[in-house]
Amino acid sequence: MLTTIISFIIVFGILVFVHEFGHFIVAKRAGLMVREFSIGMGPKLFFYHYHQTTYTLRLLPIGGYVLLAGNDDDEVNQIKPGTDVRLQLNQAGIVTKIDLSRNQQLLQGIPFQVAKADLVNTLEISGYENGAEEIKKQYQVDHDALIVQPNGIALQIAPVDVQFQNAPVWKKLLVNLAGIVNNILLAIVAFTVLAFLQGGVSKNTNQIQISNVKPAIAKQAGLQNGDRITTVNGQKTANFTDLSQAISKLPGKRAKLTVKRGQQEKDVVVKLGSKKVQKQRVGYLGITAAVDHSLRAKFLAGFSRTWMTAKQLFGALWYMVSGHFSLNDLGGPVAIFATTSQATSYGMVGVISFLAWLSINLAIVNLIPIPALDGGKILLNVIEMLRGKPLSERFETLLTIGGFVFLIGLMLLVTWNDIMRYFIR
Repeated sequence: MLTTIISFIIVFGILVFVHEFGHFIVAKRAGLMVREFSIGMGPKLFFYHYHQTTYTLRLLPIGGYVLLAGNDDDEVNQIKPGTDVRLQLNQAGIVTKIDLSRNQQLLQGIPFQVAKADLVNTLEISGYENGAEEIKKQYQVDHDALIVQPNGIALQIAPVDVQFQNAPVWKKLLVNLAGIVNNILLAIVAFTVLAFLQGGVSKNTNQIQISNVKPAIAKQAGLQNGDRITTVNGQKTANFTDLSQAISKLPGKRAKLTVKRGQQEKDVVVKLGSKKVQKQRVGYLGITAAVDHSLRAKFLAGFSRTWMTAKQLFGALWYMVSGHFSLNDLGGPVAIFATTSQATSYGMVGVISFLAWLSINLAIVNLIPIPALDGGKILLNVIEMLRGKPLSERFETLLTIGGFVFLIGLMLLVTWNDIMRYFIR
């Protein structure tokens, strides 16, 4: 159980970090301010502020987020008239720090009572120095000025040019796409590492390799490494996937195999084994797909397996939306934890394979155009491009809230269904 918990936290942590890092790094490169980079949700366990960003580790390992400067900066960027602060100026007389704290150790600069402050557009602050209300002074505020909060934490102001909602639509689109792209890249890397750990890549042909399972059914039937099984009970098997599916349908039954060795063909009758997989009986012969050990195949495996996995998942998604929806087709944190337990039993290979599969899942789910998901945000970006202007802020807010409510409701249903499936039934 402990191994499963540790594996779950590591796998989920890598997925979340890679996804959110995509949003983070593209936003930074686009010149946008990132207020917070958080791994986990809920209460803070640890945080560290560096330059513009607070890096946070939170209690619940069920997600993460990147908080971009924008509407969230109302309290940071606004100073109410009558507020007593201290201003620190550079040699040019421009304000570089506005101190709102009452910490005596931090109190430095000119005592100043604010009459008006615009830290978004004009970058100006006006008021009275040292309580001299007869003389009103105005200072220019540096673009990267800091505001020391009452709790002593220094945050950078967010002028209009570094706020996400004011960025060009192409920048917003790139930021929203970045998490999905990073998950695809993670899957490619994970599948490539997996190919090297396994020593090669399974060929999706009908060429076989004898495995070491007991009883040694294939070996006793006279099958050899490199043989090709072209039919099972007359059913053609063009590749190993076809072969595996045909055999799995015949647990404990006799099967007539057409085996091609070099230029020769022969028929072999064999009684297949039977084993239980996910509460169902399936047939097995004791073979695996032939393996390509070349360096080229190992490097290309990341791309090919990512593509094949994505196609399978898109097919499953299409099957669901075309009228075959079931909660059993979805899985939340409980299902991921349960599957992590199975993957952990196969060691490092199982965990890395599961990580790659989950990463592709996360990428595809985030492409779904539901408000509050990346796909919903991308759809809004495309609409903005076509209209030449964004939808109203009020309408976007309502869509986002609706999307959150839908996702939370769906997550609750899925979680309850997972608990019933894995721990009660």
